Amino acid sequence: MRIVVDDLTGPEVAALLGEHLAEMRAVSPPESTHALDLDGLRRPEVTFWTVWDGADLLGCGALLELDPAHGEIKSMRTASTRQGRGVGAALVVHVVAEAHRRGYRRLSLETGSSAHFAPARRLYARHGFVPCPPFGDYPDDPHSAHMELVLGDP
Repeated sequence: MRIVVDDLTGPEVAALLGEHLAEMRAVSPPESTHALDLDGLRRPEVTFWTVWDGADLLGCGALLELDPAHGEIKSMRTASTRQGRGVGAALVVHVVAEAHRRGYRRLSLETGSSAHFAPARRLYARHGFVPCPPFGDYPDDPHSAHMELVLGDP
């Protein structure tokens, strides 16, 4: 597996993100769908990575800088044919390492609260994330689960 910063121009990346957005819209009410589209992921405060095995796209994930001490994991997605093979775990480890490198004190995320999102919540919990109140611009929403990892002082 190789994890690389991606410019979001490849058709396979657009297809994976399209799959991600379609699924999020299918399982969450519109007001509770917070996934970023391609334009949102191209903002300068977002770093976007893809995971590859040779020419095969395995997954993607992003880190949004909320402020100089706080980042947010966004757009974590493993290709449906590669789920359960460690792609998500590798991405979480990579993003957490980058957050440490940047000197963030806290890394947060928002995911769904339904059973559909239970595997994601378990993945994050295995990496030390714990439930937290809504952060940033997120409202208090019964369809959302918020989690954070306190990274400490740089």
